[in-house]
Amino acid sequence: REEDSFYMFSDGYIDQFGGENRKKFKSMNFKKLLLSVQEEGMDSQRNTLEQTFDQWRGPHEQLDDIIVLGIKV
Repeated sequence: REEDSFYMFSDGYIDQFGGENRKKFKSMNFKKLLLSVQEEGMDSQRNTLEQTFDQWRGPHEQLDDIIVLGIKV
């Protein structure tokens, strides 16, 4: 279908500790985040993903490398 989006990503985003209780972001939260931005342009998606990650991580150290690859066809 036109305007389908595909994503590939490492586990660095979902395994990041943060939030009020210093818990992992988890795959369900990441899926919800991707679904919430899929209609936006890729630049906007990147900005939202970066801002969400930074807010979640807060003062905690980034634990792993992070890659998110989005493709819109």
